Amino acid sequence: MAKSPERPRVALIAGPTASGKSALAIEIARRHDGVVINADSAQVYRDLRILSARPSTDEEAQVPHRLFGHIDGAAPYSAALWSQQATTEIEAAHEAGKLPVLVGGTGLYLRTLIDGIAPVPDIDPAIRQAVRALPTDQAAQALQREDSAAAARLNPTDTTRIARALEVVRSTGRTLADWQRDRIGGIGHRIALSAMLLLPDRDWLTERCDRRLAQMFDGGAVEEVTALLARSDIAPDAPVRRAIGVAEIARWQRGGSTRDEALTAARFATRQYAKRQYTWFRNQPPADWLRTSETEKYALAGHLDTLLRN
Repeated sequence: MAKSPERPRVALIAGPTASGKSALAIEIARRHDGVVINADSAQVYRDLRILSARPSTDEEAQVPHRLFGHIDGAAPYSAALWSQQATTEIEAAHEAGKLPVLVGGTGLYLRTLIDGIAPVPDIDPAIRQAVRALPTDQAAQALQREDSAAAARLNPTDTTRIARALEVVRSTGRTLADWQRDRIGGIGHRIALSAMLLLPDRDWLTERCDRRLAQMFDGGAVEEVTALLARSDIAPDAPVRRAIGVAEIARWQRGGSTRDEALTAARFATRQYAKRQYTWFRNQPPADWLRTSETEKYALAGHLDTLLRN
């Protein structure tokens, strides 16, 4: 993205889970009088501070943080709503003379904010219900027939994206990819974006994921999940209940597994998630976004300082 002195500056730090994004964002905000703005879909929920690896209260006290833990688990939420809120926070930071520092690992959020969103009409509720009731294999087969390009692009086990693509083509008569060519909104054309993607060594990242999950299990994640599952106002399929670790801890607490089995299952799910994030951030964002395997916070901050000066 071209830099322009007329465009207000925004820093962006993205990458897979456990790659060191939060610590770097705080350091950059400290150096540049910034505001850290969350771009992670799990960290918007107030119910899961520990399990979502949200910054601690001490970390949040170091610099201003926005859009962290501001949504109740029972409330509906979407990338479009997050984009609206993030735009508001970015504009407020600029008005206050501060640097907005976007940080997170949810590519859909960042793409919606920067590039805009496809103007897909509301899905017919009957079609949505029918699609969501299909077994995974049947949904994948139906998508192959009705939107073969999407079927080829999506992982056959990615039930959420398969269902979304199928319900869109059935409800609108147009494929999701077709709608996405007509994106509206997006702030990319009116900001100067300094973007850094953290893509550390895979073994280093796996060790960090494994160690952090063990700390979560011992540090309050079990109590968070117990409290979450006790709430009757949160639907069984609510996004907050799909956060990694919730199902694994719930199964353990119901006697369906041991603690070690729950931890192993959560670690596996986290590794798979990190792998998908790693692939997305390596391949999907613009080529001029800086990609780095560096892991040392101060070295990373120095590189981003340079980007922010250009």
